[in-house]
Amino acid sequence: MNVRVRLFASLRETAGREQLVLTLPEGATVRQVVEAVHREVPALREAAGAIYAAVNNRYVGPDTPLHEGDEVALFPPVSGGTEVKLFEITQDPISMDEVAARVNRPNCGAVVVFAGVVRGITGEQITDHLEYEAFTEMAEAMMAQIGEEIKERWPKVEAVAIVHRVGRMEVGEPSVVVAVASPHRDDGAFEACRYAIERLKAIVPIWKKEVLDNGAYWVEGPRHPDRTWDTPPTFHPSPIVERKDDRSR
Repeated sequence: MNVRVRLFASLRETAGREQLVLTLPEGATVRQVVEAVHREVPALREAAGAIYAAVNNRYVGPDTPLHEGDEVALFPPVSGGTEVKLFEITQDPISMDEVAARVNRPNCGAVVVFAGVVRGITGEQITDHLEYEAFTEMAEAMMAQIGEEIKERWPKVEAVAIVHRVGRMEVGEPSVVVAVASPHRDDGAFEACRYAIERLKAIVPIWKKEVLDNGAYWVEGPRHPDRTWDTPPTFHPSPIVERKDDRSR
């Protein structure tokens, strides 16, 4: 069977390529994929530390069996580096200045920051507070993917940070902050900042419950990211089970 393997971040740089196609025996596992990649690219065996894997955009373990046509993504632990984490799900209050500082670079004269805050009034609806929940590991990985997409679309962008808070948030508090740094203001920083928040709302597994004075409901999609933004279909979420009574708002 044929399996496509995609490499990200330091693995991609070490290998000198973004993907490869492997021919493996039926029933081969993710562990065998990693072994085959090491044989194909010996430098990865020495350079790589921990490796995470996803099959068809879902985290998996080493003994997960594969099937014809599967896509296996291999990547290092998601973080913004040893000192500063660029893509983060947190329970702590978010400071816009602190997130902006994460992307500040000596060669960057432009830092664009977007903050999404809890809105208290929507038409005639009065919101008491919001509650956010996230699939943390996957959410941070998807935010890192958004950062990679931005650098492909706007090569002059030097750094991207996305921080999203979970738990209870009061009206006026930031729930998400995006910061983008580039050498000059016309290097794509404004466009990249908007792109980041739109992609986040489309593909990152974060859910919002709107709590009113007379009840509460979950705010759900569906959203179709590739219809709005001309991006490669690297991840297009679709439900496993459709609910007949879709009360999403």
